[in-house]
Amino acid sequence: MANTNNTSESQDSQQSSQESQKTQQSQKSRNTQKSQEKQETRRPRPMEILREARAQLAELTGMTAESVSSFEQTEEGWALEVEVLELERVPDTMSLMASYQVELDPDGQLTGYRRVRRYERGRADTRGGR
Repeated sequence: MANTNNTSESQDSQQSSQESQKTQQSQKSRNTQKSQEKQETRRPRPMEILREARAQLAELTGMTAESVSSFEQTEEGWALEVEVLELERVPDTMSLMASYQVELDPDGQLTGYRRVRRYERGRADTRGGR
């Protein structure tokens, strides 16, 4: 009779251990899923937006995005002004530069761009404030 009790207790212990493992696995799965959802819904950081905007503009235009001269969050996403090297000349101060207004959605994907001005690198801007 003692063997029967031990066997029954052993089976109960194994079932309890298996149920505990299933519960832990289920909890890990839920935590992993929540973590993935959090990562998917995480808003990009400003530096990520800047890097991505420069890369996307360079890929679309084939020109080197040198710097970002303005950056702001808007109701539609993000707005940037990016300085681009349009035509490289020697000496470098004679190279043609351009400012592009770049619009991005809230996730940082480029939705539009346009050139707003063109100038020589070494020439001071005559427009006020820019």
